[in-house]
Amino acid sequence: MAELITKGNKGDVSKKGKQKKINVRVDFTPMVDMNMLLITFFMLCTSLIKPQTMEISMPSKDKVTEEEQNKVKASKAITVLLGKDNKVYYYFGEPDYENPDFLKETDLSSDGLRQILLNRNEEIVSKINDLKKQKLNLQISDEEFKKQASELKNDKNSPVVIIKPTEFSTYNNMVEALDEMQICNIGRYAIVDIAEGDILLLDNLTHDNYAVNKM
Repeated sequence: MAELITKGNKGDVSKKGKQKKINVRVDFTPMVDMNMLLITFFMLCTSLIKPQTMEISMPSKDKVTEEEQNKVKASKAITVLLGKDNKVYYYFGEPDYENPDFLKETDLSSDGLRQILLNRNEEIVSKINDLKKQKLNLQISDEEFKKQASELKNDKNSPVVIIKPTEFSTYNNMVEALDEMQICNIGRYAIVDIAEGDILLLDNLTHDNYAVNKM
């Protein structure tokens, strides 16, 4: 609400041509009330954004032996070790701890771990790409696409990726590795505690003393 206040002596008549001084005072109290009503309205009527979540298979608190970790079918298993300085190492199938050249080095770039996973998961990726085309052409519904894609990713013949972070890897390394699982359509993967044999392979390959802080 605005209020006009004029200045002048009582009984005086303003001379012709002389302008009166006017003070304007604006009362913002109604505006505050209106803002509070608007905030309340949007809080009640606006749906909150739901955070996207990713299901991760975490290792059990129970002690797992290396033999139990290696039960995965050898031809489908890919073990990824997250090392120092954002470096990544991997091997296929059951580990050969007696062979120092068994472990290979790569990185988390599109030409590194991603390409390796895509090559190992080529058949599943091809089928899911076909499903995407069918969905785009309205041949299948979104629900049917999700159902068939999930079945393909979790098929018994699809690759299994075992991610083993070291004490020297970072949280960001883990996030990037999990992102690659989604990009490469890997449906079966798990985060597992690193085995002593894996640390030995890292030490032999990098000479970085990964076991220095290992109890």
